[in-house]
Amino acid sequence: MAALDAAAALEELQRGNARFAAGAVEHPAQGVDRRAQLAGGQQPFAAVLSCADSRVPPELVFDRGLGELFVVRTAGQVLSPPVLGSLQYGVAHLGVPLLVVLGHSACGAVQATCDAVAAGAGPSGTAIDSLVDAIRPAAERAAAAGLDAAVRANVEDVVADLGGDELLAAAAAAGRLRIVGAVYDLATGEVTFR
Repeated sequence: MAALDAAAALEELQRGNARFAAGAVEHPAQGVDRRAQLAGGQQPFAAVLSCADSRVPPELVFDRGLGELFVVRTAGQVLSPPVLGSLQYGVAHLGVPLLVVLGHSACGAVQATCDAVAAGAGPSGTAIDSLVDAIRPAAERAAAAGLDAAVRANVEDVVADLGGDELLAAAAAAGRLRIVGAVYDLATGEVTFR
């Protein structure tokens, strides 16, 4: 695939998701020939930070193949230094013009955080606390509106955090990067970009 700008990359993702949601997937760029083409390097056209939920694999949700997406996954698409570093690498070294933060309906990490906020629960003493701490501001803001609102708020928070990163902000200011949020609906298979 030829190098794309952010608008064309977003259109590719939207077309792929439309195929996926309609059950008309093409499974592009997944054969032996494509694997051989990529042995010497990669040129993904988008980076996707998505939830680690097994029902939300970005390559399938967007009907994309090998070497097309640079994917980083964590529960609740939570940022950490290694996650941010991975995304910075995708932008600075691989030249991805589009970075998508992909949340999803019925997110267990967001639900668990909403439950902890509602219950006034203290730390569990596990590394899960770092997920809850990261999602907590969105869960608190959306407490009265429910899980879907908390999912959207969490996506918005992560987009804002990425936009505030010096390296990513510089790429965006130079017109080399667009950062967008999106939410995947588990029932319909559709992605709504924000």
